[in-house]
Amino acid sequence: MPASEITSHRLVLPADANHYGTLYAGSLLRYALESGYATACRATGPAGNLVLRRVLSLECRRSVPVGTLVEIRGVVLQARRGYLVAGVVGMPLADHTLPWMDGLFGFAQVDGAGLPVSLPDTVEIAADGPLWRPLVARLDKLAAIRGATGDWIEALEAG
Repeated sequence: MPASEITSHRLVLPADANHYGTLYAGSLLRYALESGYATACRATGPAGNLVLRRVLSLECRRSVPVGTLVEIRGVVLQARRGYLVAGVVGMPLADHTLPWMDGLFGFAQVDGAGLPVSLPDTVEIAADGPLWRPLVARLDKLAAIRGATGDWIEALEAG
């Protein structure tokens, strides 16, 4: 297990449930984002000052009933100058083989004024292994998509 890999556990409580008694989508996003952020913080260390830049992808494959203890693993899959992508995987539930969810979250390193700066140190990338290959492949596909910020700037400049 890479040093930057995290494992977290969450008990799905009634407060996290929808009207079907399963994990509500907003709670699912919170679980995944918290795991992604913990992964990114572990990788950057105490000098890190990260903010969420974008949710690149989030997939949910299975309903998770109240009372289920879920395990979520996370690693950094990509790191560039002042930006990193954390991948998270909800480990398969009992009697299932596929992860119940997975996601990709992009975090930017910022200074005290909230402006982008370089990451503080070298960040360990853990993109190998069967657990992470599907997310690495999805990240490669998403790399060709231009960020929304460029689209907004272009639209505003065009008047």
